[in-house]
Amino acid sequence: MEQLALISTRRDHVAIMRPCLGFLEKIVSGDKTIESRWYLQRTAPWDEITAGDAVYFKNAGQPVTLRAKVADVKQYDRLNPAKIRQLLDKYNSQLGLTKSESDSFFSEIKNKRFGILIFLTDIRKINPFDIDKSGFGTMSGWLVIDDIAKIKKVKAPTFKQNKLLI
Repeated sequence: MEQLALISTRRDHVAIMRPCLGFLEKIVSGDKTIESRWYLQRTAPWDEITAGDAVYFKNAGQPVTLRAKVADVKQYDRLNPAKIRQLLDKYNSQLGLTKSESDSFFSEIKNKRFGILIFLTDIRKINPFDIDKSGFGTMSGWLVIDDIAKIKKVKAPTFKQNKLLI
């Protein structure tokens, strides 16, 4: 009898946030439980993220500080301003947006054609670490990897006068 090996398709992701929006703080406080991405073309994590995956969050230019599990993913295509407005109205509070923030956000994304809503659970602060984005492009706002350890920068121990500094 032939045995089939189970292959895990769980992936890790890094979401790089704009610090000026304050979304990391809203995720930590529980005010934001959905991460959204809006694009003109299908771009990562489109078709690359599923429930059970892990998302690591960082502000641009800063270390990774949060980890969450993906509870659900909803993808939308052929969007137009009316459909985007409906989605924002429906998920406004879970996106961590006040009414005025929602209006401003809408003006930024109203012409996008694709949207992804990533429902987060098990949100945790983690020990900060830096990542190596080599090969992903300097403007990448979302990274998809098999294992976060592959891009996690490990700080080498430093020595001073024959003493290990941690």
